[in-house]
Amino acid sequence: MRIKLLFILLLFFTISRAYSDGLAVDPTKEFVPQWAKSAVWYQIFPERFRDGDPSNNPKITDILGADPVEAPKQWQIHPWGSDWYKLQPYELANGEPELWKHLLRRRYGGDLQGIIDKLGYLQNLGINAIYLNPVFDSPSLHKYDGASYHHIDPNFGPDPKGDRLLINKENPLDPKTWIWTSADELALLLIKKAHQHGMKIIFDGVFNHMGINSFAFKDLKAHQEKSPYKDWFIVHSFDNPKLGTKFEYKGWFGVKSLPEWREDEQGIVNGPKNYIFNATKRWMNPKGMGNSFGIDGWRLDVAFEVDHAFWKDWRKLVRKINPQAYLTAEIVDKPEKVKPYMQGDEFDGEMNYNFAFTAAEFFFNPQGMNITPTQFDEKLKQLRELYPKGVAYVSQNLFGSHDTNRIASHVVNRGIGNFRDWGNYFNLSQAINNPSYQVRKPNREEIQLQKLFVILQMTYVGAPMIYYGDEVGMWGGNDPDNRKPMLWPDIKYQVERYLPDGSLRAEHQVDVVEINNDLKQHYLQLIHIRNNHLALQRGNYKTLLVDDENDLYGFQRSYQGETIWVLLNNSSSERTVKLADNGRNYFTDLLNDVIYQAELGKLAVTIPAKWGVILMVK
Repeated sequence: MRIKLLFILLLFFTISRAYSDGLAVDPTKEFVPQWAKSAVWYQIFPERFRDGDPSNNPKITDILGADPVEAPKQWQIHPWGSDWYKLQPYELANGEPELWKHLLRRRYGGDLQGIIDKLGYLQNLGINAIYLNPVFDSPSLHKYDGASYHHIDPNFGPDPKGDRLLINKENPLDPKTWIWTSADELALLLIKKAHQHGMKIIFDGVFNHMGINSFAFKDLKAHQEKSPYKDWFIVHSFDNPKLGTKFEYKGWFGVKSLPEWREDEQGIVNGPKNYIFNATKRWMNPKGMGNSFGIDGWRLDVAFEVDHAFWKDWRKLVRKINPQAYLTAEIVDKPEKVKPYMQGDEFDGEMNYNFAFTAAEFFFNPQGMNITPTQFDEKLKQLRELYPKGVAYVSQNLFGSHDTNRIASHVVNRGIGNFRDWGNYFNLSQAINNPSYQVRKPNREEIQLQKLFVILQMTYVGAPMIYYGDEVGMWGGNDPDNRKPMLWPDIKYQVERYLPDGSLRAEHQVDVVEINNDLKQHYLQLIHIRNNHLALQRGNYKTLLVDDENDLYGFQRSYQGETIWVLLNNSSSERTVKLADNGRNYFTDLLNDVIYQAELGKLAVTIPAKWGVILMVK
């Protein structure tokens, strides 16, 4: 009996220790941070959001090392409000016919001060969580080719020249020598001010590869096998005249400007792994001041390209620093392929592209490519029930991002392919690769489809995420056209007259570039409805209406006595919906400001075409 009791106690201790160390997950409990259920995310591409400090704008030397590899003959900061496809005189002087080279070289001057200056705008919109595309030192506009992970890009801060001089004095292998540059300090101020505005903030972690300007790769290229970084990257051969070999290495997806970290059976090898861990500590607990001064989590780039073993170890570190940190992954794949990453020992949620694919098939795909309300309901159910408890509630429900065409342009070009067919659709949705892609501004009917999607996005299970500018009606194809400069009321924008091939549009086809205040008001209203009702953030989900003949769909969200019905009319005609009132007499439409009264046990609601109602049940 005594031996049995000792065995039980030992087993209990072992299991408890495993849970506390992150080695096992209790399937009856949620492992996700609860605050993430109430998040309304706003994704910011820093270089294109706002130029808050023109004095720090990049110079030609600051962009060298980024694609395209050829140095331009002439270069300058691009005018923020200029016609997107119009080549400026400095670009014409370079004499290059390839449009993509010009678009990749452009810098508009967006920086961290610009984000700080617009925190009030985001707060007024109802945003309470920010996801920043990479902000670490890098020569490119996108910064997925990091020169380091422990420093903010000097051109995002107030003293680029001084910061670079300080960085050059460090030993990157020794965190004790790492200093805090002025750009780093500004990032800490951004974090502080975001928190003061009631917002969480996460950084983009690009832990699969770095850039050729990185301290590690530059040393490796210079010193070859004698470099302390010789085991950090996937090197096929070194420069060796005796053997007749040249320096060859693996770049991410064959892109030579993005050398990949080396991995073994434990994931990323110890050299870069230790560096990543130290950089993680730096931004989550800066200067040892505590996690309240650091970022609130990470978005992990191409997470599927990094071995599970690394993510499991890294999560333990992150959660040790901040038990409420949020980890979200970019895994664009079938739901069953995403599932292994969402078991509580790696990520909390994902950039929910499968939600976007499903929504596109229901709301946007033309006849013959679309799905019925029944199919829509089945696909949504699969996504809700696929993962452990809580995951669906914190996954980022997006549509547009820096890797897709904007939602407005997706609607304009609906039918060119199926969004879910990611590999093919990615290229089809790039205007620089597809001459048939329509680059025009969406019309009123097309904006209405975007509005309909937003009604679902702000009321469905999961944390909605807006790509910067979608709320004011920005349009554009996939990369690089989805990265136009943000629209602000104090900047004058030229009309878009030019097409990707350099030709001029007919006068009646030019597009006025301006803020769509009506669409912005729609986003603001829906965000505030979500923020004001816990049922829409944390409530359970029940399908109420599936009508394939009339293209109608409805669902219920309930939480702690609060019940909300959402009814969507996806048809092109006005529809009247009749539902059993379940003993409730009055219903307030939060979206349309109408009060309905049930009669004889039935609620009748008339919904305009491509619209919805959000009924507060009383």
